[in-house]
Amino acid sequence: MLLSNTMNRTVLRISSKIVSATFMTFCLASQVNAQSVSFEGERIEMTVPYKEGGGTDTWARFFGPYMTQSLPGEPVVVIKNVPGGGSTKGANQFARRANDNGLDILASSASTHYTYLLGDRRVQYDYKDWSAVLATPTGGVVYISANEGINNAEEFVNNLDKLEFKYASQGATSIDLVPLLALDLLGADVQAVFGMKGRGAGRLAFERGEVNLDSQTTSAYLKKVVPLVEEGKAVPLFSFGVIDAQGKLQRDPNFPDIPHFGEVYQMAKGDEATSQGFNVWKSFFVAGFVAQKVFLLPKSTPEDIKLAWRDAMNKLVEVPDFKTRADEVLGNYKQLTGVEADQAMDSILSLDEESKKWIAKWLKDKYNTVL
Repeated sequence: MLLSNTMNRTVLRISSKIVSATFMTFCLASQVNAQSVSFEGERIEMTVPYKEGGGTDTWARFFGPYMTQSLPGEPVVVIKNVPGGGSTKGANQFARRANDNGLDILASSASTHYTYLLGDRRVQYDYKDWSAVLATPTGGVVYISANEGINNAEEFVNNLDKLEFKYASQGATSIDLVPLLALDLLGADVQAVFGMKGRGAGRLAFERGEVNLDSQTTSAYLKKVVPLVEEGKAVPLFSFGVIDAQGKLQRDPNFPDIPHFGEVYQMAKGDEATSQGFNVWKSFFVAGFVAQKVFLLPKSTPEDIKLAWRDAMNKLVEVPDFKTRADEVLGNYKQLTGVEADQAMDSILSLDEESKKWIAKWLKDKYNTVL
């Protein structure tokens, strides 16, 4: 798969530190009996720092029953939605209150990553204090209201000088950074309406006709937006794509008939390789989508409990019906466990400083957002 090759070669480069840490983990695993851990009769509380109905909520609720099935003792998994602050409210709460006994887990997503990486003043959490047990790559699609009379990406590009758009957003430093920057690079006239408590809220604003442009990650798009397309209410414009083994943007295998952003950028502006803005966009796409959603435990969680969780996630992805249902609900992306989950965390934390500086200036100039 394209995305899998990227993990191995382009995006998730394993440093000597990661190799060393992995070796230590394997040594420790031989000494610790993770099978002695049981959550029988317990309740796992999963904090989802987003409103119900969005991509992260859909993802978390999909995994909940499989976690119950795979964790030792088959504990009940309860979803706790804590939206607000571009996901910082829930993440901050988890950082303050989460117990390290294996009964508290965070469902993190790109908005949570970005606000941390960009030094958002609302952030009171540190990814270095957390350990990943499973990560899910994803993609996304930008789509327009059928009422605008646009039928495809080419018509969209050809009519950019005649169209005005409204986009309901969580905030410029949230996951919406990727679609908002993409649209700005294309030259689209977009008014961002901030204050949404999740992408699900943005989609509902789109359905009510309050905005005419929206984007959703793959899981929410497949479940919530495809029906709108089939009903003739929405028109897909472009996907964000995936990265191949050579670091090039390619079509998302989940949306082979939808052009990726690079194709649409070439329609509008020409060769993307010469554009600093496009390259910055790609850096944030990698940081936010290659490991777009991650389940996290406090790093202080005892090793036997961490290993019980990691073993359970390895078993989870091997459950007979998991792959089929995951492809239908989340999209055709490989779930990352064990060492690959560690590498996914490394990709989040390795965003280059040049991209951070460029985006900080763009945010200030475009949205008067000072980090």
